[in-house]
Amino acid sequence: MSETMPPGQQDLASIVAGIERTNELLQRVLAEVATTPSTHAIFVDAGYVYAAAGRLVAGTEDRRAFELDAEGLIEAFIDKARTIFPDSRLLRVYWFDGARRRIHTPEQQGIAELPDVKVRLGNLNANNQQKGVDSLIRSDLESLARHRAIGDAVLIGGDEDLVSAVEAAQGYGARVHLWGIEALDGRNQAEPLLWEVDSQRTFDLDFCKPYVTRRATGYEPNGDAPLCGPAPTRDEVRFVGARIAAQWLSSRGRETLAELLPGHPYLPGSVDQELLIDAEGLLRLSLRAHADLRRALRDGFWEHLQAQY
Repeated sequence: MSETMPPGQQDLASIVAGIERTNELLQRVLAEVATTPSTHAIFVDAGYVYAAAGRLVAGTEDRRAFELDAEGLIEAFIDKARTIFPDSRLLRVYWFDGARRRIHTPEQQGIAELPDVKVRLGNLNANNQQKGVDSLIRSDLESLARHRAIGDAVLIGGDEDLVSAVEAAQGYGARVHLWGIEALDGRNQAEPLLWEVDSQRTFDLDFCKPYVTRRATGYEPNGDAPLCGPAPTRDEVRFVGARIAAQWLSSRGRETLAELLPGHPYLPGSVDQELLIDAEGLLRLSLRAHADLRRALRDGFWEHLQAQY
C-alpha cells in the first residue's frame, strides 16, 4: 500500500512509525525501572561510632576501656534502614576504620566476615589517629552514586571533612542521610555537615546501651585495680608523667614524639587522653577531678621529653 501512497504521506507514515517505536522502547524502559527496587548503602565511620558511643554509654572514648558489639550494632543499623527505606534493598554496609599499616586487627577481621559488610581501612599513626579514612568514604560514596548503584546513602559520622563526600554524592543524584549518636553536651557532628545532608537522625542512650559494655572492675591500661585511692602529690604525678614519656620514647621512637615539640605546652587531644589514661593506670587513681594534678602530669611529660632533644 505504501508504494501507492503519495510521497508526503509516506514520509508522515514513516515519522509516525518511528514515534511508535520510540514510545514502545520508553514503555519497556519505564516498566523495567518500575520493577527494579531502589538501593541504599550504609557508610560507618567506626572511629566516630566508638568515640561517640563510648562517651555516651561508658563515659570514655578510649576503645580499650569498653567492648563494642559491632555485629549487633551493624544489624541494628540495617534494621533501622529497612524501616526507613521499606522499598529499597541494602547494597552493603561499609565499615571504615584505621589500623597500623592497614593490617586488620582480630576484631576487624570478625567484622569483615559478616554478611553484607565491607571493611575499609585507613592508616593508624603512632598517636592512634586515623589517617585516610575520610578520603576512603568519599571515594566509595562518590563512586556508587556516580554509577547509580545507590539512590540513598546513610552516613554515620561527624567529621566536617565528610562534607565534600556528601556534596559529591548529591551531585550525582543520591540522597545522603546523616545518622549520629547523642552527645552528652553540645554536638559531636560538625555543623557544616549537618547543613549539607538531606536528613538527620540521632540515636540515644537506650539505642546504644545494649552494644557497649565497659570492661570489668574498672579498666586500667596497665593493671586491674580500680581507679580509687588517696590523691598523690604533684611531684609524684610529675614523676609519672616523665615515666610515661620515657616509655613512649622507647616504644614509639624519638621522631614520633619530636613531632609534639612545636605544640608545647599543648598536646593533641588524643595524645593528652592517652597520657591521662596511662597515668591513671599507674597511679590507680582517677585524675578527672584534679586539674592541678593533670597539669603536673603534663609538666612531667614535657620536662622529660624536652630533656631528650
